[in-house]
Amino acid sequence: MENWDVYDQHRNKTGKIITRGSEMAPDEFHVVVHVCIFNKQGEMLIQQRQPFKDGWPNLWDVSCGGSAITGDTSQQAAARELFEELGITYNFEAIRPQLTINFERGFDDYYTIEHEVNLSELVLQPEEVQAVKWASKDEIIQMMQEGTFIPFYEHFIHLLFDMRYQYGSIRE
Repeated sequence: MENWDVYDQHRNKTGKIITRGSEMAPDEFHVVVHVCIFNKQGEMLIQQRQPFKDGWPNLWDVSCGGSAITGDTSQQAAARELFEELGITYNFEAIRPQLTINFERGFDDYYTIEHEVNLSELVLQPEEVQAVKWASKDEIIQMMQEGTFIPFYEHFIHLLFDMRYQYGSIRE
């Protein structure tokens, strides 16, 4: 059983804890993290979800992601998910999410990092991940159009690639 801290609309912890799958009140939210790993060639490491996953089975997704569990900071959740799903150890404590997107039930924190990864050395979590590969922005957009990648907004994928080196919305 996975337990989550409950937040209010301003991202303040309420002190309440719920179990994943429990019904949440309209004014209750939780934190979800996503890590997008880029290599020096400008490609993103993507993962293919297992066919038995409830959400988006068999589709390709960004490098990793999942819900923060009770007691996790966003950074701790990012490090935990990255290690659990891909076997990569990375310290997120000194960085902030590149961006946060509010969704109906919570807050999606997106981390973008450059990290060289040897695919043959990854330890894939069998409950979550069936395959990994490097993909360019154009390849990911094409996969979305073919229905093999989670249907993010195409502009969002462009944004992840464009903002991976700096915070903010102004080019420098």
